[in-house]
Amino acid sequence: MRITIDAVAAWREAGERFTMVTAYDYTSARLIERTEVPLILVGDSLGMVMQGHDTTLPVTVDDIVSHTRSVVRGAARPLIVADVPFGATATADDTVRAAVRIMAEGGCQSVKIEGGVPVAPTIRRIVDAGIPVMGHVGFTPQSVHVTGTRVQGRTVEQARRVIHDALAVQAAGAWAVVLELVPAELAAAVTARLRIPTIGIGAGAGCSGQVQVWHDLLGLYEDFRPRHARRFRDLGAEVRGALDEYAAAVRDGSFPAAEHAATMSADDLARALEDPA
Repeated sequence: MRITIDAVAAWREAGERFTMVTAYDYTSARLIERTEVPLILVGDSLGMVMQGHDTTLPVTVDDIVSHTRSVVRGAARPLIVADVPFGATATADDTVRAAVRIMAEGGCQSVKIEGGVPVAPTIRRIVDAGIPVMGHVGFTPQSVHVTGTRVQGRTVEQARRVIHDALAVQAAGAWAVVLELVPAELAAAVTARLRIPTIGIGAGAGCSGQVQVWHDLLGLYEDFRPRHARRFRDLGAEVRGALDEYAAAVRDGSFPAAEHAATMSADDLARALEDPA
């Protein structure tokens, strides 16, 4: 049975911490399905770790829909959230249409929208349309060219903005909010003030839950290593080692071996090679 928004809210009330992990394809989703991770985010971070862009900005609604479909096919238990990408948020109407399409065609259970006070009215429209919304405040990657990649909320003025954004997202009807790259003390204070779960990334341990990018926590994305990410495995090195072993085995003739190929009898081969003329 799929995990519900109500279940996540109950964890928050009970003080039970939970995890969310990004996934972008069927195989990753199948692996997560067999773990204790209860939430999956089909994030626009796929623009960087899957498509090789410098930012998340080039990701399209088509990209999100396609990857979400793959993840939904692979994971029947986790609650699946999908990002509304930057290119679909020029106007409130654009954002609403994109959210509807991602839910209807992607098959996820919620969308995630970046921004606070300015986008709160749009979040309300989407919620009123029957679409659950997860908010995202603090550092918002879709605004990277405005804010830069840096911690948000270090000054009193910035901290107040983060608080106001989180409260606005909650008031608009969001069921949870991601707090990205904000001081741990501020994230804990926001979590205590809100009625909805907070999910931290680079925001300390005081949030209701934590989210990490699949490629970061497994050591698969080596172009950049975020300070807030912990590598629980270094699978990049494992993959390189396996590929080098494969190349060496082909060169020295040890692969493929007899057990790796089908066989036929010598007589059948001889008959097949006979000149039919």
